[in-house]
Amino acid sequence: MDPVAVARWQFAITTVYHYLFVPITIGLSMVVAGFETAYLRTKRPDLLRTTKLLGKLFTINFALGLATGIVQEFQFGMNWSDYSRFVGDIFGAPLAIEALLAFFMESTFLGLWIFGWGRLPAKLHNLSMYLVAIGTMLSAYFILAANSFMQNPVGYTYNPVTKRAELTDFVAVLTNKVQLITFPHVIVAAYMTAGAFVLAVGLWHMRRRNVGEDLPMYRTVTRVGAWVTAVSAVLVIITGDIQGKIMTEVQPMKMAAAEALYNSASGYAPFSLFTVGSLSGTSEKFAITIPGLLSFLATGSFSKPVAGLNDLNAEYLQRFGHDPLGLASAASYMPYVPLSYWSFRLMIGLGVVALLIALATLWATRGSRVPRSRWWFVAIGIGPLLPLLANSFGWIFTETGRQPWLVFGLMATPSGVSPGVGAWTVLTSLVVFTVLYAVLAVIEVKLTLRYVRAGAEPYEPPTAAEGDSAEAPMVFAY
Repeated sequence: MDPVAVARWQFAITTVYHYLFVPITIGLSMVVAGFETAYLRTKRPDLLRTTKLLGKLFTINFALGLATGIVQEFQFGMNWSDYSRFVGDIFGAPLAIEALLAFFMESTFLGLWIFGWGRLPAKLHNLSMYLVAIGTMLSAYFILAANSFMQNPVGYTYNPVTKRAELTDFVAVLTNKVQLITFPHVIVAAYMTAGAFVLAVGLWHMRRRNVGEDLPMYRTVTRVGAWVTAVSAVLVIITGDIQGKIMTEVQPMKMAAAEALYNSASGYAPFSLFTVGSLSGTSEKFAITIPGLLSFLATGSFSKPVAGLNDLNAEYLQRFGHDPLGLASAASYMPYVPLSYWSFRLMIGLGVVALLIALATLWATRGSRVPRSRWWFVAIGIGPLLPLLANSFGWIFTETGRQPWLVFGLMATPSGVSPGVGAWTVLTSLVVFTVLYAVLAVIEVKLTLRYVRAGAEPYEPPTAAEGDSAEAPMVFAY
């Protein structure tokens, strides 16, 4: 049993599971803040009820995201100590700032928001949730800065004495060209995910026969979710297009793998809608393509050439195959093409379907209409899952398409594992985490469905903060 393979499986499983909560948390925090702001401006009871309902759902996802995220950083020391030693000087700075600044910021102000109903001035209470939203985005920024270094190393120098990459320009790490486009792409994808979640919650209640006088409230929830999903989806497409061109510039092998382009195209490179390759993943057997589209997606021009997998692999073997540091040597620099190819397409396809559902919802709920077709049960069921899975497949593509690199051009994946940790040790922790996460998944789903089905609580006029005693203890709002 290969310890590298087991360590990779563990990191992949825990990361994908953790990221099920991250985009909902990022996007839902701003949606909750927006509903509370609308309530403060209009004093409409339905907006306050909606704020509290979505706030409960946000809190559940935040708690699960926190519990699963802690494991991620521990794995760097447990299973990937050689990698941590090599890039610790660079990784440590953004991850420390994320923990000490962004995470504590969002946690502190979320606590104020939860316990501060009726005890903080209304505007300050609302501001707390905006600061939570800002904190989640700052967390994402610093974590993505660390990840972007793995995709495109900048701001460092290699020390041959210590055999470590050492930080020389922190600003360069934070303004990495990959980072500057990855961050907005991830954030708008998170808003798309949260929008689809809100849409499903509102639509489910709209279709309830006994919804009664609450129907206008849930129509508002549904349409807000649909608009957030639709607008975010368009922004995902725009930022994704830019990201693809940057990726072609710094990681041409990843773009070639995304399109299963085995042989370089001198111009008008085709975009493959469907491809069947050899079992070894080294050649194409059958493909349905759109001529020239890949060249445009990769370079912005239909006529520019795009490098293929075979030529790039030969180039990398000549460039990195005999690295004297022993950090980058590999038998092949070609990733597993089927996984890159299909994860890329599933990312795009699921996102497009989510956009279509959002547009259909806006059309079906216009005016005073209530969608009654049975097909809407399908939209309610799969709507929140589509962008959620699209996010996951996007990260699978991002990380597996970089293989066999841990840090592109510097360190190959086998060079980064902990030398003293055996495969059975990693397998034991993998089984434990997988079982634990399965239990947490059941708890999370049950809690979410419980509060979704309960719906918004009856309206209770908020207590003025100024009338409270200074000695009164803070209480949990739910």
